Amino acid sequence: MVSAELTVGQLERKLSQKIQALYKEKLGHRPSQIICKLFDQKVVIVIEDSITPAEQLLVATGDDRFVEQVRSNLDEAISPYIRETIEQILEVTVEDLLSDATIETGRTAIVAVLGDTPVARNIEAIPKGKKLPKAPAPSVIDN
Repeated sequence: MVSAELTVGQLERKLSQKIQALYKEKLGHRPSQIICKLFDQKVVIVIEDSITPAEQLLVATGDDRFVEQVRSNLDEAISPYIRETIEQILEVTVEDLLSDATIETGRTAIVAVLGDTPVARNIEAIPKGKKLPKAPAPSVIDN
């Protein structure tokens, strides 16, 4: 199904379902809920209960730095698959993918900056942000 045939809500739900299946396939863990929300040329994804049972076991050891490193490595390993999934579902390129997880709450947040606004049957439903001017390049000061 081409994205132009889908509504914004259908795109968001389809993306949520595909990411949940991706977590199950790649990490052997099904998060309890995944929320996706489109904002102009961005998609925000919040994953509830994203911490795997293996990570939870490591948390019990009390070595928080090790658990954070494991989580960081898992995020890095799954990011290309998330990028590919977003690009397939929304039919736009992902220019940047930002991700962070909080072990204490079990949540992961992902922000994907898209190359273009996705096409949808009710495109006006996507909130539009104000266009901010690009930041000037840093200047070099000679002393």
